[in-house]
Amino acid sequence: MSYEAWIILTGALVGITCGIIGCFLILRKMAMLADAISHTVLLGIVGAYLVSHSLDGVYMLIGATIVGLLTALFVQLLDSSGVQSDAAIGVVFTSLFAFAVILLSLFAGDVHLDADHALMGEITFIPFDTLQWNGYNLGPKAVWMLGSVLAVNLILIGLFYKEIKISSFDPHMAVAIGIPVVFIHYLLMGMLSISTVASFDSVGAILVVAMLIVPGATAYLLTDRLSTMIIISALVGALSAVAGYYCALLLNVSISGAMASCAGIIFALTFFLSPRYGMIARWILRRKIKVNEPSL
Repeated sequence: MSYEAWIILTGALVGITCGIIGCFLILRKMAMLADAISHTVLLGIVGAYLVSHSLDGVYMLIGATIVGLLTALFVQLLDSSGVQSDAAIGVVFTSLFAFAVILLSLFAGDVHLDADHALMGEITFIPFDTLQWNGYNLGPKAVWMLGSVLAVNLILIGLFYKEIKISSFDPHMAVAIGIPVVFIHYLLMGMLSISTVASFDSVGAILVVAMLIVPGATAYLLTDRLSTMIIISALVGALSAVAGYYCALLLNVSISGAMASCAGIIFALTFFLSPRYGMIARWILRRKIKVNEPSL
């Protein structure tokens, strides 16, 4: 594949992987927790490096998963103790992220790992960091990692689809019929954590947050079926990546920034033009109701 194709494929995999997970976060009203975890997993990456002295992807995934679960746990503990959920997210997010930055400055200042790298990423370097096996070039490591994480997420969603669906729409009913709601919650947090860290090297946390929230929010405006919402969200994520790449080439701007901007543009168009929940459709419906109202 060409240099351009690898970049587009990487961005599309990020959009699809994050877009699928984002659907469940939107339904559970946990979008801001996704923002928090996408930043706090930096602590897991730093911790994994300090323990293993390696930037190997497996160690990063393990460290990020642990810290992602701890972030969700700390937020849940503060929330159940009477702290408002948004304040709990803010406290945990800023504290753990700041601690990660301090550890980076103290113990990892001489390695290819810093806060700017984690936040912004650099997708243009992805095709140069390739996986070699028996003398064969198998393509960028990021593509293999993202593809593996996407496969794991799809398998887990397939295995626990009913449980995730019921607990997302009606957690009280899920508890009543014996679904392990707590396990499902932390399963999703684990999937979110590995999806986030798998995308760090390629696009950075900022675009990850955009892909976790915007495609799912867009799909939410277009359908009332969860299965359809997942498909639409994945398509929107992939389309945003492809369109963003070519917009970045045209305007000579950041590729990650252009991808996030395209996702926002798609959402804005959907917000106004959605046939059922768009602003224009709602305005037309209100007009019809007003016209059909009996006069007194």
